[in-house]
Amino acid sequence: MAPPLPKTPTLCTQRLLLRPWTDGDYEPFAALNADPAVMEHFPAPLGRAESDRFADQARRRLAEDGFGFWAVELPETAPFIGFVGIAATTFTADFTPCIEVGWRLAREFWGQGLAPEAAARAVDFGFSELHLKEIFSFTATANSRSMRVMEKIGMEPAGLFLHPGLPSGHRLEQHILYRLAAPQEAQTRKGPTLK
Repeated sequence: MAPPLPKTPTLCTQRLLLRPWTDGDYEPFAALNADPAVMEHFPAPLGRAESDRFADQARRRLAEDGFGFWAVELPETAPFIGFVGIAATTFTADFTPCIEVGWRLAREFWGQGLAPEAAARAVDFGFSELHLKEIFSFTATANSRSMRVMEKIGMEPAGLFLHPGLPSGHRLEQHILYRLAAPQEAQTRKGPTLK
């Protein structure tokens, strides 16, 4: 008999819910991914099929692993504003395998401190519940907004690298890596094995 799948927790912050995805999230997520401003530091906006595949994968990883990219809800204001969470990287680099913290919020919710609030909660979950020793984040070097979020949650620059998923010479190829070590008391506990 297969072991039961981990239950995906819902995480709360002062203003937000980080929760499992629902079918109703797909349409606003597609609109978010089609916004050129939101996708400025990605190769291109996503079409509906690509957006749905991303949501399907995020939903599956949360169900299978018990952590990943949660759908983010702003209660009494918006049932879905984007995603925030922690997940294993899927490319080869000298700092992988690792767990990264990432986010993508609809433009109308920028500038309110929501991304760092949610990202800090996801990082706390990674350290307190998964017993990770460190968490990384990365973005194109032109993406100052994301770098500010990383710095607000206590991350520090850890070097530059060329993203292997982008062609040589691409405008977004150069990325900056940020790192956050676990609080000292969490570092002695064993973390999950990365696949």
